[in-house]
Amino acid sequence: MESFLLQASIYLGAAVCVVPLAVRLGLGSVLGYLAAGILMGPILGLAGAETADLQHFAEFGVVLMLFLIGLELEPKSLWEMRHKLLGMGGAQVVLTTASVAMALIWFGMSPGVALVLGMMASLSSTAIVLQTLSEKNLMRTQGGRSAFSVLLTQDMSVIPMLAIIPLLTLPDLLTQKSDVYGVNNAQDLVDSHEAASPLFSTVQSLPGWGAGLLTLAIVAGIVLAGHYLSRPIFRFVHAAKLPEMSTFISLLMVLGIAFLMVLVGLSPALGTFVAGVVLANSEFRHQLEADLKPFKGLLLGLFFMTVGVGINFAMLAREPLTVLGLTLGLMLLKGLILLGIALVFKLKRQDRWLFSLSLAQGGEFGFLIVSFARSESALPLAAGQMGLLVISLSMLLTPLLFIGYDWLTTRFAQRTPEQAPDEIDEKGRVIIAGIGRFGQVVNRLIRTSGIPTVVLDNDMTTIETMRKFGVKGFFGDPARPELLEAAGLADAQVIVIAVDDSDTATRIVRYARSRRPDIHIVARARDRVHVYELYQAGANDIVRETFDSSIRAGRYVLENMGFSEYEAAKVSQAYYRVDRGAMRDLAEVWVPGQATHLNEAYIARAKQLDRDLEIALMEELHEVKPMAAEEPAEVLEAMLFPDLEEPSEKHTDQ
Repeated sequence: MESFLLQASIYLGAAVCVVPLAVRLGLGSVLGYLAAGILMGPILGLAGAETADLQHFAEFGVVLMLFLIGLELEPKSLWEMRHKLLGMGGAQVVLTTASVAMALIWFGMSPGVALVLGMMASLSSTAIVLQTLSEKNLMRTQGGRSAFSVLLTQDMSVIPMLAIIPLLTLPDLLTQKSDVYGVNNAQDLVDSHEAASPLFSTVQSLPGWGAGLLTLAIVAGIVLAGHYLSRPIFRFVHAAKLPEMSTFISLLMVLGIAFLMVLVGLSPALGTFVAGVVLANSEFRHQLEADLKPFKGLLLGLFFMTVGVGINFAMLAREPLTVLGLTLGLMLLKGLILLGIALVFKLKRQDRWLFSLSLAQGGEFGFLIVSFARSESALPLAAGQMGLLVISLSMLLTPLLFIGYDWLTTRFAQRTPEQAPDEIDEKGRVIIAGIGRFGQVVNRLIRTSGIPTVVLDNDMTTIETMRKFGVKGFFGDPARPELLEAAGLADAQVIVIAVDDSDTATRIVRYARSRRPDIHIVARARDRVHVYELYQAGANDIVRETFDSSIRAGRYVLENMGFSEYEAAKVSQAYYRVDRGAMRDLAEVWVPGQATHLNEAYIARAKQLDRDLEIALMEELHEVKPMAAEEPAEVLEAMLFPDLEEPSEKHTDQ
């Protein structure tokens, strides 16, 4: 116990000291965890002997991560990725394996060993890449989605790789079975599994056709159970109203699926990913994410630290040029192959760089390939140790590649000549800043009413499209004070802020109010919080971009539930009036930078306003008397306001 507590304190202390510093310096959390591992192991010697066991345990963080990623993907989305999975992913694995193997054969290595190392080199780090893409908000870019497709293909390709390796056994190594993680005999590992669970020996004794049927049955069972049994099970557990039970069932689901995958020799990460995709449409998806994210972050951080601890700096010191040459050569070769694939699949320049640089390293499954190849006598000890060191160093350099990507995108953006704004040669009583889907409707209504406008927008394509339809606009950033002044801010009566970006809209409102205290400002808001920001910045009329359309949709629902058009319109108008007043009240108690659920005054006022809204709509309902012969008002009231007896405690900002 004392040893465990000491090691846990060392790992946690190193992470707390180093990782926040790395994030503050803009290096990212992954490089921080790797640096913490290097500090504990090779530099201070505080860790090292326990690395192998910890690494096997911490790799479960990858399993949790793929489960959570699966929750974000619907089956339809996964099906739409099939071309990238088979095309981009398959091409990368095959080309990298073949290129590395041929290069090693050319340098005099035996074909079997070269093929093992080629398969090892074709795999990239799922943990590092996905963690960094998520931190930098790049997962939804085309380059990020393409990188994820390749990583998923790589994870699936591990299974046939493990099936091929036993066919590559080297006769002279049969008497030297010494696993790189310290297992003296591969059979010891199998025996330990059998001792831990008789199921392993039972499954291994099955004939080939029996093992295949069992594998198909388990995969089908995971899909069917996720689709049909997950909801009743979750409802049963949540009925206990014990928060820890939710975490228990979430962990049980992932651990159970991982065990079943290992039992039949499949990748646990792949199995949990499939389960996540099946549960993507479940109403319990967000609860699963909330329960598992802390465990995923903790285990992934521990995994990265064990990689740092395990880097063999002694070998690096003995053969620095060889190790660095192999590491950089591998990353360069993979980068060129990935760049060629990106060109074939016509990724845009910025996405090409992201795709190529993010996947140029070795991966954690490479450790598994080397370990398994050593246990099957398919890889010499020296080659295995060198392979592990190259993988570890390439993973260590990966965060630097992302920094290089940031530098490249910034530099290319600076080198791209910025088009000068148009010279504004007219002024109007109404200035419209932003002419997207929102601003176009506003501008058309005002101009067809005989009032001239001055339109500003920083999208040249939109401006040129407008000009083809006879609508004049000026290219330029509406947030630039000199352009607003040139458009006639000093004399305008109204300015409409219709830009997409929330921060830009708030800046324009703040500047216009400081420059012209008397001007009337109409501003587009993205959500409730943006309404409060615009209110404090000085906007007069604030329009939530989906508010009016949502009320109209609600009115159509009322009309189809027995209300007349007049009755539905009156109730909708009452809702509009009361909700707008409530927004002004809430804006008074809103505190910038503080989450609304932490603002006690805001919560109390929101609850009261919800009650006021229900009462106001009830009064309007009685006035218009929405009675159908078969549905009296009391029935409609109960249908519209089922929680009137016990008002809802929830208030959202969406």
